Amino acid sequence: MNTLKSILTIIAALTLASPLVAQQPRVASSGGVSPHETTSAVIDGNRVTVTYGRPFSKDPKTGATRKIWGGLVPYGKAWRMGSDEATLLITQQPLVIGETTVPPGAYTLYMVPDGSGTSKLAISKTVGQWGVPVSEKNDLARVDLKKEALEKTVDQFTMAVQKNLSGGGHLKMMWENTQFSVAFTVKH
Repeated sequence: MNTLKSILTIIAALTLASPLVAQQPRVASSGGVSPHETTSAVIDGNRVTVTYGRPFSKDPKTGATRKIWGGLVPYGKAWRMGSDEATLLITQQPLVIGETTVPPGAYTLYMVPDGSGTSKLAISKTVGQWGVPVSEKNDLARVDLKKEALEKTVDQFTMAVQKNLSGGGHLKMMWENTQFSVAFTVKH
């Protein structure tokens, strides 16, 4: 029964997103159109899936390397965490992210980066839109992100869902010379 419910949740989320995907042109990047990727992991018996666009650091017109944080991605403004369609999170079981319980289902993830303070991950109940949700009123929560410097520069925006050895997992976002992450647990 849980497997059927999970499959139906995923189908519903993809169905909601499909009409807008077909209506919007994809943004060109250094490799043509920004590729899209789905990253997924089973964390404590729960599949967590994220689908997002993967823009490059290089300007698609000039090939010049762009400043990402505080440049292409301005501080203090909502950013879609990728390119093209909104970033989609799907969970089969409730997650606890920060102090917020995220019920099973599909959500839009976006970010509000901060240059000198704490950046936030926004979890929106609105799915299927292009880019960032137009209204914050449908945000389930905004949670703090941990910011760390990367040893190697990351040319293409990359997200990962990873298992934490002590239980739960991490959602990670890496680009340029910075990684943002947030821990989560599965609520049984």
